[in-house]
Amino acid sequence: MDKKRVEIELEGRKLSIETGQMARLADGAATVQYGDTVVLVTAVASKQPRENVDYLPLFVDYREKTYAAGKIPGGFFKREGRPSEKEVLTARLIDRPLRPLFPPGFRNEVQIMAVVLSADAENDPDILAAIGGSAALALSDIPMVKLVGAVRVGRVRGKFILNPTHAQVEEGELEIVVAGTKDGINMVDGGARQISEEVIQSALLFGYQAVRQIIDGIEQLAKMAGKEKRQVELFQVDEEIKRKVAEFAGERITKMISIADKKQREELGNEIAEESLAHFSEIYPDKEAEIKAALDEIEKKEVRRHIVEGDKRVDGRTKSQIRPISCQVGILPRTHGSAIFTRGQTQSLVVTTLGTAHDEQVLDELKGESSKAFMLHYNFPPFSVGEIKPVRGPGRREIGHGALAERALRPVLPPSESFPYTIRIVSDILESNGSSSMATVCGASLCLMDAGTPIKAPVAGIAMGLVKEGEKVMLLTDIAGLEDYFGDMDFKISGTREGITALQMDIKGEGVTPEILKEAFTQAKTARLTILDKMGEVIREPRPQISPFAPHIIVIRVPLDKIGNVIGPGGKTIRGIIEKTGAEIDIEDDGEVTISAPDDEGIQKALKMVESLTADVEVGKIYSGKVKKITDFGAFVEVLPKQEGLVHISQLADHHVKKVEDEVKVGEEILVKVVEVDPQGKIRLSRKAATREKQQ
Repeated sequence: MDKKRVEIELEGRKLSIETGQMARLADGAATVQYGDTVVLVTAVASKQPRENVDYLPLFVDYREKTYAAGKIPGGFFKREGRPSEKEVLTARLIDRPLRPLFPPGFRNEVQIMAVVLSADAENDPDILAAIGGSAALALSDIPMVKLVGAVRVGRVRGKFILNPTHAQVEEGELEIVVAGTKDGINMVDGGARQISEEVIQSALLFGYQAVRQIIDGIEQLAKMAGKEKRQVELFQVDEEIKRKVAEFAGERITKMISIADKKQREELGNEIAEESLAHFSEIYPDKEAEIKAALDEIEKKEVRRHIVEGDKRVDGRTKSQIRPISCQVGILPRTHGSAIFTRGQTQSLVVTTLGTAHDEQVLDELKGESSKAFMLHYNFPPFSVGEIKPVRGPGRREIGHGALAERALRPVLPPSESFPYTIRIVSDILESNGSSSMATVCGASLCLMDAGTPIKAPVAGIAMGLVKEGEKVMLLTDIAGLEDYFGDMDFKISGTREGITALQMDIKGEGVTPEILKEAFTQAKTARLTILDKMGEVIREPRPQISPFAPHIIVIRVPLDKIGNVIGPGGKTIRGIIEKTGAEIDIEDDGEVTISAPDDEGIQKALKMVESLTADVEVGKIYSGKVKKITDFGAFVEVLPKQEGLVHISQLADHHVKKVEDEVKVGEEILVKVVEVDPQGKIRLSRKAATREKQQ
């Protein structure tokens, strides 16, 4: 096949998508380029449906080749290893907008693979990978309901920027990824520095206009080089089975969804499923999957009907009502900060640990090496939902939820100049019935204040849901697990009283309108303020002091020409300070010195030693110095490390001195006063003046 290419102009910069040159044996392949960043994305689907699954078996992998940035991998093996957190989050970014757009009942295995081939350290490849995923599917024979486009929106000095560079993201006030179909936005992921709802909405609409341009370009390329869509076998439930199962279990399912307690509801649901399978095993042999699907469809219809037609939701709440909230702080005696946040049957135990610069995470990414002084890790143990599963490393969902909560809190953290701590927050979900990531945000805010971290403002989060049936639209505040599973939207919004700090939205349908978004933001803000009031009843502001169990840290700055004094030959001097005081000392090239120790005593000892090594001699000040050398005309005394001055024989005592040795010996400690430091840096000292001053 000949190479085909389309170019899309986005605010004066060209985005190109081409096919026909690389990966021609894949069902679909697209190479996307923006600047000098290039990503290859492929899509392949199995020929037959996968058996015994009740979901779309879609697998998305995103990998960054180090050669893309002209680098060789570190480590012993010198090749790329397990996916980094960035790679996992980008794979989720590709998956989330595409997954809802496959035909209902499609059970063929699909694998989308995105590989970064070239990285220019300015343009993030993740957006190109998301666009490439949609383009690869459009070019393939794999059936898709709609196509997707994606962009990143930034805002620098009040102006929106499309696909900002890494530098513009760092400088800007917000960073939001917007994805959608031609019918509307269906995925949002981003953060902001306490920005108003109105600005966020404008950013989404600004980005969505470019999304439609990108979809036009993908459609144009698909017309030029796309394959005819294959005929596939879609999983469907026989209408007779639907009717029979509804007759047998419909009333009990209606009763089941009215049970507010998640555990009791699930127990009844399992009982109904077991009885239904047993009842129909002889009538419909080998139809277990269809019977389960029928039960699920009945439950979904009942939940949605109850929400749209009734005055109350399935758990008895109104559409804008928040589940009961309880908060506690300082519950663990030896941690630096701790909190439990409970909302309904969702509970998060969150703990803050304060560390030193040695605890920072080092990141080696395509855009360069950097360090990270704030980390939030989210854990979802199986007991939180009453299940038994092997506990291994964090999954994609855990990494994604942790990243969202981390993004929500980062804008309120104090600058490192005034709070030089590495901060690690761990959220362990103890109970889960929807919106555990937002419970993590609330709990993390509480435990940061409990640890004495001077955050700018508390942060709270809320998850909004949506049920849309025809012309009827119902927005739901604080969705529970059932409403998330059977609803059309999961829209998580975090922020302070001043504005939004993070948001993430996933739509199961084809997109939402600006009107729905506006109402969701308004409803979410009311809920967020209510939750902040509830949190404020427990702790309103950070504690005045950090935990006594946290390390003590101070930061000073020394002249660049004095750094060598602190380090010493081969690091001998700094090692000596560490051994004598028990403190940790880090020295940066710009002269910034960080001193940390388990207690204040160790810090003060180390500080005094560092200051003595880096201080300049002050005229008029009295020092206790050591005699280093004796001559006929006086004694040379070291008043500060590597800083000696001369005490002339006439300045050794009030009486006449015949020999210097009669008054002082080499190695003796004596008091001297700095009389003068001449333009050449020579220091004149007086023992006589120091003695007189001490006697007064």
